[in-house]
Amino acid sequence: MRRIIIGISGASGACYGVRLLQVLGRSTGVETHLVVSDAGWRNLAQEQDLPRSAVEALAHEVHNVRNVGAKLASGSFRCDGMVIAPCSMRTLAAVAHGLSDNLLTRAADVQLKERRRLILMVRESPLHLGHLRNMVAVTEMGGIVCPPLPAFYQRPQSIADLIDHSVARVLDLLDIEQDLSTVWPGLEAEASGG
Repeated sequence: MRRIIIGISGASGACYGVRLLQVLGRSTGVETHLVVSDAGWRNLAQEQDLPRSAVEALAHEVHNVRNVGAKLASGSFRCDGMVIAPCSMRTLAAVAHGLSDNLLTRAADVQLKERRRLILMVRESPLHLGHLRNMVAVTEMGGIVCPPLPAFYQRPQSIADLIDHSVARVLDLLDIEQDLSTVWPGLEAEASGG
């Protein structure tokens, strides 16, 4: 059984965390652990119009963000990675500076110290120098900054297609099989007319 921690913080883009939970929930052999910040719960209600119970039902286990004594706060809790989707600039800054002031940031800190996969779907635009420096700091510590940027080469037909493409990229980073997005086949070289 592979364990994946999904964190949802207060940035716009709660749809990414929800979609990750939906896809992982139907993946065989994957156990999900959810931790949501207070602002994350507000965004889930605002952007997804989902009651808390519906989001919690998507995870195998839900952890209170204020419980810094939860099992996710210890390196002895074996897991295969953590994704914060979306990751606010406040959460990014806390992770970049080791400020484990809640379970979300503590669990991320544990991933870094244990050299496990940590993926941050950072959400903000435009970026100032402090944001960029925090992204560099997390990257230097071994984290992966993976903003949910739309890609158009697969010709998306809906917002759901755009969301699925970003979620597929994250699942690829976790080495989890997915069928949300196809592998880019490459382009045939054009015959040179001479």
